[in-house]
Amino acid sequence: MKFDPSNIGDPEQLLKMSKKGRTLMMFVQVKDELTPEKAEDITKLWQSALHNNHIQAERYMVDQRRAIFMFKDGAQAWDAKDFLVEQEEFKECSIENKVYHGHFTPEGRKEREGAEAAKKPKKGNKKRKKVEL
Repeated sequence: MKFDPSNIGDPEQLLKMSKKGRTLMMFVQVKDELTPEKAEDITKLWQSALHNNHIQAERYMVDQRRAIFMFKDGAQAWDAKDFLVEQEEFKECSIENKVYHGHFTPEGRKEREGAEAAKKPKKGNKKRKKVEL
């Protein structure tokens, strides 16, 4: 992975690059409806799925529905986050004090709607230039 100066406006990519090769911890929380046993099983399943995708993470349960995923290469944490937010049982995670909500949570839906609205160009704001023939 090389530094691309044209992506200087993307702070997440810059942070990801700065953590390459460093140990980083991500706190992961599953939905409250899950039992502690189910939470343990689902985080174990996620760890296996990440491992199958060549993302090395150690998992430590710190509470009934909360775990720490520790990455030897901190840049992999953002790739893992992209996978985890798409999981139905996932509530939220935090990397470097930034919280990311799962797509199946109310907060996650709001974040996605806001991001999609920001991407869409607004109609009617462009002024048309009068062209003379």
